[in-house]
Amino acid sequence: MSYRIKSFVGRDPDGQSSQVDSSEEEDLNDDDENWDDWVSDSLVQPPCKSLFDDTSFPSVEETLRYDETTHDFNLDRLCSKISLDIHGRIRLINYIRKNKISPADAQNLSGKETFFLSDEYLIPVIESDALLQVQPDWSESEDEVSENIDSDRKILLLQKQLAASKQELIEYRRLVTRGIDRENLLEVIDGTEPAEDSKGEDDDGHYFRSYAENEIHAVMIQDRVRTSTYASSILTNPALFRDAIVLDVGCGTGILSMFAAQAGARHVFAVDASDISERAKRIIKANCLEDIITVIEGKVEEINLPEGIDKVDIIISEWMGYALLYESMLDSVLCARDRFLKPGGVLAPSQCKMNLALCDAAEVSKERIESWSDVYGFDMSIMAEGAYGEAMIDVVGPEALFSEPFVIKDLLIKDVTARQLDFTSEFTLTSTAVKRSKVNAFILYFDVFFDPTGQAVPENFQAHIVKEALVADLWPVGGKPAPKRRQSIGKEKGEIASFTTGPHSLPTHWKQTLFMLRDPIPVVEGTVVTGTFHCRKSQTNSRELDVEIHYRVQEAGEYQSNTVIVQLFKVR
Repeated sequence: MSYRIKSFVGRDPDGQSSQVDSSEEEDLNDDDENWDDWVSDSLVQPPCKSLFDDTSFPSVEETLRYDETTHDFNLDRLCSKISLDIHGRIRLINYIRKNKISPADAQNLSGKETFFLSDEYLIPVIESDALLQVQPDWSESEDEVSENIDSDRKILLLQKQLAASKQELIEYRRLVTRGIDRENLLEVIDGTEPAEDSKGEDDDGHYFRSYAENEIHAVMIQDRVRTSTYASSILTNPALFRDAIVLDVGCGTGILSMFAAQAGARHVFAVDASDISERAKRIIKANCLEDIITVIEGKVEEINLPEGIDKVDIIISEWMGYALLYESMLDSVLCARDRFLKPGGVLAPSQCKMNLALCDAAEVSKERIESWSDVYGFDMSIMAEGAYGEAMIDVVGPEALFSEPFVIKDLLIKDVTARQLDFTSEFTLTSTAVKRSKVNAFILYFDVFFDPTGQAVPENFQAHIVKEALVADLWPVGGKPAPKRRQSIGKEKGEIASFTTGPHSLPTHWKQTLFMLRDPIPVVEGTVVTGTFHCRKSQTNSRELDVEIHYRVQEAGEYQSNTVIVQLFKVR
């Protein structure tokens, strides 16, 4: 449960469809609203101001139309003309607003001006600027999609580019409203000391403060793979939740608590140490669920349940971070399990698996590392020196995988201990490359399982791969009455829900974690890479991870090399 914009500004601190019986199908078809409508209704945007005067409009489209008709300035056309990516577009908007330049001067920009390289102009001039939060209409470029590529490959490539740009935009929206004041953010960019009132803040204080802002919760809710799978796991298992006492650890806006209440829970205790808990109370009251859901503000390690309640039947939590364990929130869930879960109680999710594989990642290397060697004709490769010590959070497609995944850690949440979250695992990865290629990275992603019994899933059980956007047909939207119980909801036998954050599925806000290699590994089909993966909490920040990978390479049919290569990474 984590977010950052590392590519924007330094380091950021941080489905399944259910079956519907014919009698209910007609009710569902009466409204065309889906998950997008539900999310849109919950995120009201402020008015959007013109780039060149004080005129404001309710929508971005009206503002852009006004600037074109009144000031003869078309923002999208200029961005396309001078080949700006999403970072450049954001800098352009903030540059115009901050310096109050004229439409004519803006039209004469070439894209090579020095401010397009400055992180100063990634900082919003107008708080919650709607122009910074709109998804531009990206089109293919000749460099990205050549004419001789067949149409199917064009479509796949463009879909991948669109998903990646959408994710970048979502994360930038979070940066716009995250819990750091502008003065301190500028100081971070300039390399100066932070203000006195932020000094001495411990890992927990910084962590909980980052979750007090709206945008971080909007990003999580808009992750359809994540939220729809949680909804499915709760709402399709009424036998588990009916009359149950439920504890929601890190409740945020309270959406999981409300799902549990809708599934028939007798009472839900929603716990969060962030200031978001105050808004969660108001949300729950607005949905007439205050008699079922009680919000408790505080750390789950320190709070007590109301008198007469010693144990709960179910603990739900969305605790996962980058590389699964970043942020160390699982420690809090395990503490809640040991303090409050009754014998035989269930945790949701019930199991998570961390997968390691060989990865091409050539595009990521080109964009995040090699691009520094020529920046408007200047050699800035010094900026890439730290890239091989920092895990990169990015999205790759399934074609980038050069091996089957290897499970380096299998966490059965009912049994795992906090001490076991620091671990060492041996791995063996066999190249599936059909021709001689280069492995530029190890890739790590995770699978999440919700077994209503709380037990381990069958050994060969595969996490659900989501290929297209999910439609929410399990819950009401737009203030309409809740739909009747589905036929599937009436079943007493629970079903296992699951999702994966891997490259074969629709991208999630967790993306994938890439460990870029200083020396790429040449591989052919059958090349074997063996090694050891070490993962532990950072000693300098308990919510960050230190990863150490030792590996050696064996060409297909040859003796394994005795040379062991070691590389260290930070996940933050």
